[in-house]
Amino acid sequence: MSLSTKHLLGIKNLQKEDIAIILQTAGQFREVLQRPVKKVPSLRDVTIVNLFYENSTRTRISFELAEKRLSADTINFAASGSSVSKGETLLDTVNNILSMKVDMVVMRHSASGAPHFLAKHIPAAIVNAGDGINEHPTQALLDAFSIQQATGGLEGRKVAIIGDIMHSRVALSNIYLLKKMGAEVVVSGPPTLIPKYIEPALGVKVEYDLKKALAWCDVANVLRIQLERQNQVLFSSLREYNLTYGVKKSLLDSLNKEIVIMHPGPINRGVELDSDVADSGHSIILNQVENGVAVRMAVLYLLAGRN
Repeated sequence: MSLSTKHLLGIKNLQKEDIAIILQTAGQFREVLQRPVKKVPSLRDVTIVNLFYENSTRTRISFELAEKRLSADTINFAASGSSVSKGETLLDTVNNILSMKVDMVVMRHSASGAPHFLAKHIPAAIVNAGDGINEHPTQALLDAFSIQQATGGLEGRKVAIIGDIMHSRVALSNIYLLKKMGAEVVVSGPPTLIPKYIEPALGVKVEYDLKKALAWCDVANVLRIQLERQNQVLFSSLREYNLTYGVKKSLLDSLNKEIVIMHPGPINRGVELDSDVADSGHSIILNQVENGVAVRMAVLYLLAGRN
């Protein structure tokens, strides 16, 4: 098995067969992670740089752990405290790193399209770890892998994506992936946080009533409000948001059915998700974190050509 692409820049242009290969390979690596010895020598001669221009906890640690589990040599780069603060360009930074014989770049950047720019100018394989409000492909892959585990498959599943759709790269990558794999998708949230184009352009339904969205779905992927990306006031207060679009235990209990609750993190408890939901039996949030390592191991392994 091998991928049809050298890079993982997004889900939009990824083939359905590539997604299936990544998820299948992730399943094999998840078995490895359950062993007493969790390390394999698969990428022992590969050097990977983690190039993070934005703050990150789960994604950065997950990639670092995936690389170490595969026995790769890892370099961690943070823009703060580097020559970027002196005016060095992105391309110069990466070319300097590549001169040290780096094989792969895992990159997070605040500018949408930054990984695509790099892929056109450097020979190393690029993995997009999140670019602006564009895409976050490995998050969508680990979400899909987690849905498979929890429900038995993706085709025909009803998934509601709830919250700040407009500013979420996670939402966009999830929509692309779920639609490719045969799932149905509804987005729900305040009208000011849902792009007007989303229904005709992406083939998803919009439901502004949260209870109706939850009653329809098998899986609810709840997103946080990304205040750091909003340049204007889009709702009156976090309290009002919680009252109208916060997922609460009382709301789930009123559905007369069980649904799976997901969240890409970090959770704003008491805003988009109440604690008694995040920590309940409905939640697979910690499973998502665990699956993130296996999925990222699969991506790195396959992009390195170890088929």
